[in-house]
Amino acid sequence: MSLLSLKLYVSRRTLKTEQAIANLEKLFNEQLKGKYELTVIDVRENPEQAEADKVLATPTLIHDSSDVRRRIIGDMSDTSRILNAILNDETGGDR
Repeated sequence: MSLLSLKLYVSRRTLKTEQAIANLEKLFNEQLKGKYELTVIDVRENPEQAEADKVLATPTLIHDSSDVRRRIIGDMSDTSRILNAILNDETGGDR
């Protein structure tokens, strides 16, 4: 598996934001063994980038694979859903 490039859009550093980041980092460190790059983007500081990626709510995790873009919205606590979406994209599994 190559390095996964993921973007997490947030709106300010709130408790909800910090929880989403912590959930993702724990999941990715345990399951992906560091084979990922997570970029946190504040929509207030980078509205043009959020608009370009069509982000309508925060937190939103975006994963672009070779042929599909996945969006996961919420507190990132449903780790099985997140991992399934990302790994299916990388292995060509069900969409």
